[in-house]
Amino acid sequence: MISVDALTVEFGATTLFKNISFVINEKDRIALMGKNGAGKSTLLKIIAGAQTPQGGKVTVPKDRVVAYLPQHLMTENNRTVFEEASQAFSHISDMETEIEAINKELSTRTDYESDTYYALIEKVSALSEKFYSIEETNFDAEIEKILLGLGFSREDFTQPTENFSGGWRMRIELAKILLLKPDLILLDEPTNHLDIESIQWLEEFLINCGKAVVIISHDRAFVDNITTRTIEVTMGRIYDYKVNYSRYLELREERREQQQKQYEDQQKIIADNMEFIERFKGTYSKTLQVQSRVKMLEKMEMVEVDEVDTSALKLKFPPAPRSGNYPVIVTDAEKKYDEHLVFKDANLTLERGEKVAFVGKNGEGKSTLVKIIMNEIKCGGNVQLGHNTMIGYFAQNEASLLDENLTVFETIDDVAKGDIRTKIKDMLGAFMFSGDNTTKKVKVLSGGERTRLAMVKLLLEPVNLLILDEPTNHLDLKTKDILKSALKAYDGTLILVSHDRDFLDGLADKVYEFGNQKVKEHLGDINSFLETKKMNNLKDIERKS
Repeated sequence: MISVDALTVEFGATTLFKNISFVINEKDRIALMGKNGAGKSTLLKIIAGAQTPQGGKVTVPKDRVVAYLPQHLMTENNRTVFEEASQAFSHISDMETEIEAINKELSTRTDYESDTYYALIEKVSALSEKFYSIEETNFDAEIEKILLGLGFSREDFTQPTENFSGGWRMRIELAKILLLKPDLILLDEPTNHLDIESIQWLEEFLINCGKAVVIISHDRAFVDNITTRTIEVTMGRIYDYKVNYSRYLELREERREQQQKQYEDQQKIIADNMEFIERFKGTYSKTLQVQSRVKMLEKMEMVEVDEVDTSALKLKFPPAPRSGNYPVIVTDAEKKYDEHLVFKDANLTLERGEKVAFVGKNGEGKSTLVKIIMNEIKCGGNVQLGHNTMIGYFAQNEASLLDENLTVFETIDDVAKGDIRTKIKDMLGAFMFSGDNTTKKVKVLSGGERTRLAMVKLLLEPVNLLILDEPTNHLDLKTKDILKSALKAYDGTLILVSHDRDFLDGLADKVYEFGNQKVKEHLGDINSFLETKKMNNLKDIERKS
């Protein structure tokens, strides 16, 4: 359907990728994978036509529609949510307006034999044929279905878009793309601003829409559930497998093991032949054999072993100073904003060393309770921190709070105090900032690099209660796995606000669900929580029917 031919992209002296080619077929659901900075977003922009490569081309048939959702986007402020979503169908109303204008012009003209009159007739005929071929659709019902699926309430439909955060505006853009029903949907980190229920809805939509999809996402569970093909961008090349991401990793490892064995076998053959040539090159009776082996070595096609990306985060949280047995006790907490009740009768008790997850739809109070625990906002009820509780906090927008005009080194140097100042370069190196990278300005860093830099600040002081609000946004899968391992090994208490099921799996011992103005405790991990939720939903459906 769409072909990518010999693409080459260079930034200064750095080659991002060279001569890469592949075809996107109808109904392909492709995961575009690779570490931060490998060129995934650049490749997506080129396919979308938003960026031009230094070499190669992307061929899209004229009758195919490509829709692209970038990582960062802002909607218009002068429309309501429903009006902005309706812009997906603006091309249809524009077409109808143009047909009416041409028909009106034709009715007033009398130069029936002129070339311009014939040109207008041909144009209105083509437009009319295209307009009437569009399936009759209840556009309002389609808009409503998509907006509700992405987490908006009917009350939100009439609200101005300027009343919504960047994450919710991203959902409006996603709604417009889904309403377009394009032949190819390009999504760059679509789950960063979606809660678990909205992600599950999006999964089902993309699986059932029957269109081609290319996704960049660091949500492994989402990627594995959606995609049937994986293209990894690494070391300037691509690897293309017709399987989901988890299976691809297994196949790639098997392939590399085979390559390594073939390489070692070939090196042994080369060494044996070189030894023979050196030993008998002056021996007249062995001349033909020596020449034969020289020619064989010259013609031999050398086995190459795939390069492995060895750059990795080296993350270990400092030992947690001992806190009291119960670092946090929340009793009958209630929070209102004017007349809006966020939650009431919220109760939470954390034991030392416990790891819990806060989950639920956006806007249900997860971050609010975090701020209450940190004493940033007041509430009804009682919040008690245990003896010697020391909090380390990573905000959802932590990466965007960094001063863009500082360098990587200055960002840490400005806040580090005491003996830790002598270890700044070592800490930055452990977070993959070494050499010239430490003098880069924050404003040129990718989203993943900013997140890593913001995390360095967490390690500047030992803490025994870590509160992380969406820490995995913009982190590549390898870095997420390393962060997850470090958090598993962390001996302090942990509160995780996250919608990333794969990240939470095996990390959180208990789940607190936020919704319907309540905070509900679920004993067990994220998988048992999701299973319980599905059962409840089925019972609700049965009760309604």
